[in-house]
Amino acid sequence: MLLRYNFKIKDIAAVCACGELNSVNHTLICKKGGFVSLRHNNLRDVTAEILRSHNICKDVRVEPALLPVTGEHLTPGTATGEARLDVSARNFWSPLAKAFVDIRVFHPMAPSNASKSIPAMYISHESEKKRKYNSRVLNVEKAAFTPLVFSTTGGMGKEATAFYKRAAEKISNNTNQRYSDVISYIRKRLRFELLRTCLISIRGYRGVRKDIHVEGIIDMDYNLIRD
Repeated sequence: MLLRYNFKIKDIAAVCACGELNSVNHTLICKKGGFVSLRHNNLRDVTAEILRSHNICKDVRVEPALLPVTGEHLTPGTATGEARLDVSARNFWSPLAKAFVDIRVFHPMAPSNASKSIPAMYISHESEKKRKYNSRVLNVEKAAFTPLVFSTTGGMGKEATAFYKRAAEKISNNTNQRYSDVISYIRKRLRFELLRTCLISIRGYRGVRKDIHVEGIIDMDYNLIRD
């Protein structure tokens, strides 16, 4: 709750390991310690797990390398060097067609976002991803590209919302479980991953790490309350 409303959190270090004065906003954008990458990578791995579950997709790959550009006419601003996207899979939007996704997590209180409204932040980050990769994926990979944009407060952009709705629909069809239960579980799982990694950024790891069993999506019964 404090994080969502940008209230002060007690008992955090006064100075960050990078030497800057510490605050909640600073801990969520500071790259020292790898916490920004941890937040991104956890969402990437959960997304891949969702796509692998219940046979909804084939050939799911994490961080696939893009094919090299060999003279194709691409829109200005497109990345043309060696590049990797976060996840690829087949059979997602249509049979046999390949789909790529790339994830970004932004902090709404970061200085770079200060002058924008929340909806404008999502649109800006989605547009930046599309400008960089969409033309290359369409023309070189002959595939679809979807930017998955999240905020540290737990929200997601329109493209991400449509993507996970499609995943929930496919899981619901393959398992005969209610769509509402499946999409509810996916949203909660993604937001708990965001919350957990944000708290790690603020508090750091505490105590001895324990191996806690988390039921895999493939084994999950989404209808938690029986009819």
